[in-house]
Amino acid sequence: MRWGTAAVVAAAAAGTGVAAFLLVGRKVSDRVVQPGTAEPPPAVKVVELGPGRVALTATADTLRRGHYALEWGERGHAVVGEVLGSGHGRVTRRLERAESGTLAVGTEVRLTPRVLVGDPRTSLGLDFAETAVAGELGAFPAWRTPGIRGTWAVLIHGAAADRSQALPVLPLLHTLRMPSLTITYRGDAGAPASPDGLGHFGETEWQDVDAAIRAALDHGAGRVVLCGWSMGATIALSTAARSAWRERIAGLVLDSPVLDWSESVRRAAAHAGASPMLAELGALSAQGRTGVDLAGFARIGSGADLPAPALLLQSPDDPISPWAAAQRLAEERPDLVSLHAVPHAQHAALWNADPARYTEALRRFLVPLL
Repeated sequence: MRWGTAAVVAAAAAGTGVAAFLLVGRKVSDRVVQPGTAEPPPAVKVVELGPGRVALTATADTLRRGHYALEWGERGHAVVGEVLGSGHGRVTRRLERAESGTLAVGTEVRLTPRVLVGDPRTSLGLDFAETAVAGELGAFPAWRTPGIRGTWAVLIHGAAADRSQALPVLPLLHTLRMPSLTITYRGDAGAPASPDGLGHFGETEWQDVDAAIRAALDHGAGRVVLCGWSMGATIALSTAARSAWRERIAGLVLDSPVLDWSESVRRAAAHAGASPMLAELGALSAQGRTGVDLAGFARIGSGADLPAPALLLQSPDDPISPWAAAQRLAEERPDLVSLHAVPHAQHAALWNADPARYTEALRRFLVPLL
């Protein structure tokens, strides 16, 4: 750690007292241990509208290349594409579609990766079935899409997202005729809660993914590919290391995985506005509250227990998951790990930055596994 536990405790206790130190650390850690919590992106204003275009307040996010959603109010949702021009504090982007709500000059919107919302049918026109995976805590809702291949995909969203995060890859799986299960895990809306109400960074959630593998095998899968985003990718790694079915795992797709637990927790806290010292306090509190095994986490992040090839998709500019950790994993397991860089992309928004290249990298990886 950058500070060291003793130094942080002493500094906090001297300034605020031990009780206040514990309270502050707990509050900061809520951002990373409470399922489904995420700091919303800052709001920007619509400053001009025209046929097929929208001008927004210029920020690092609104200037970012790729395809993104504008969201506002209860249900407002539109999709923007390429940057058409910028200057004088504004950026003009192509307005691809306005799906719900009324977009007007002066509207405050948030730029998010959620280009696709809803379910496979409403967002993509793909056939699917609502099903459930039987796990140790109960029934976990899942989407099942059909296909004729013996290799299935099990899709695992990140901690601050939901199943819609997996929607962008479903058209490729449909083209490859590859069945899929897009799953939930403990703490998700509609799914059983974790016994202590906290997320455990894959150390308990992997059991829910293991149950999904078993469900896929029971329904005819010969092998599975685990595809995860952010903490979902870390859960995939934990599952691959511990599962009783690990020999049936054909491959892993890891989008922005959390490989360095301590650094990612500090970064997540800082991203939510915490100072460096408070971010450190939050990391210490999160470790204590969840009982995360740092040595075990480091082993999983090193790829020591990888049973199959892995496609590692990562942005060198990721503010949450350090690029160095992704490089280290690729260097330690060159026999199994292929690292695909997506420059200038945000955490777990790699498809948004370059949908065509992302999809092609995924296709090249999956085809030999079918």
